Amino acid sequence: MTEKVVLAYSGGLDTSVAIPYLAEQLDAEVIAVAIDVGQGGEDMEVIRQRALGCGAVAAEVVDAREEFAAEYCFPAVAANALYMDRYPLVSALSRPLIVKHLVAAAEKHGATIVSHGCTGKGNDQVRFEAGLAALAPHLKVVAPARDFAWTRDKAIAFAEEKHLPIDVTKKSPYSIDQNLWGRAVETGFLEDIWNGPIEDIYDYTQNPAEEREPDEVVITFVSGKPVALDGVKKSAFELVKELNERAGAQGIGRIDMVEDRLVGIKSREVYESPAGITLIAAHMELENVTIEREQARFKRQVDQRWGELVYDGLWFSPLKNSLEAFVNDVQTHVTGEVRLTLHAGKATVTGRRSEASLYDFDLATYDEGDAFDQSNARGFVELWSLPAKLAAARNERIKAEAE
Repeated sequence: MTEKVVLAYSGGLDTSVAIPYLAEQLDAEVIAVAIDVGQGGEDMEVIRQRALGCGAVAAEVVDAREEFAAEYCFPAVAANALYMDRYPLVSALSRPLIVKHLVAAAEKHGATIVSHGCTGKGNDQVRFEAGLAALAPHLKVVAPARDFAWTRDKAIAFAEEKHLPIDVTKKSPYSIDQNLWGRAVETGFLEDIWNGPIEDIYDYTQNPAEEREPDEVVITFVSGKPVALDGVKKSAFELVKELNERAGAQGIGRIDMVEDRLVGIKSREVYESPAGITLIAAHMELENVTIEREQARFKRQVDQRWGELVYDGLWFSPLKNSLEAFVNDVQTHVTGEVRLTLHAGKATVTGRRSEASLYDFDLATYDEGDAFDQSNARGFVELWSLPAKLAAARNERIKAEAE
């Protein structure tokens, strides 16, 4: 019986070449699955037809844009997910979604093998295969670029030999991955970490140094989820898409960083995430208004670990699920509105309001009507300082005895 392989198909050179190559190497039928996570670019039907032209016995396109925004991006907002306090998990968020649909396709077609186009140097191989191990441990995984030492030169030669319907002459000097949540750019001259990024590498954002009028936006949250812009309700996909356009037009969301990859090396990456950076900034401020102090302090630790687990490809892990249960519980009262000014590369919070606010004007004010009883402060400060006072006295006593 001929084996069947489900291939995560992007439409590019590597995964196009993988179709006939896998068919030959494994004597298998290849089913190409392309997932639309808002990456833009070529029409998805063109990509599907290309897969068939390269020899796939079947090719499917899954429109997962709304699912990606609602079930992957918005949980990242709830967790204020910024890996190393900066990276908004652009690629990392899309991988578990792709894995989920690959598993569904494998079950539908009776496939025993799943294939992806990742190399052995990056994080994505781990994200794909750790996800597959969690959801479908019975499936075998083959990664041609990694497992068969598949270089670009070999891929081009193979494509020309097989007359594959793909343009192999154009080669970007960069490696680019993009989706609704953002865009990641690496390699080329960026590998020299002294070289500054140039405007040509950006696509989701305009130059923040150019003069333009600021844009003011009000974001509405319900239980930690963004639901409206300027009072107009939006679906998750619509909201992220519009905010990408508005924040991107102001140059917001550019990140140039050297990050710690899961495989142990450091990598220079340039990211764009206009909506991601703006939404997380707004959400963090609304949490400041609505979450009790000790919960907030602990949540900062949870947020960091949640982001690390997702970056490391452990979306389906027990710990991530447990942390997410805590995050969701804390979001109960994170309902309200945040006003931001979008301008010159920054999303600046200028106002916040919530029916669930813990901010009490009468307690906070220094003017007439102050409800804070300052006579209680003296005793509080004395008790709060008592451990330090006792420790200082102990130290003086020991010092005197030693002399």
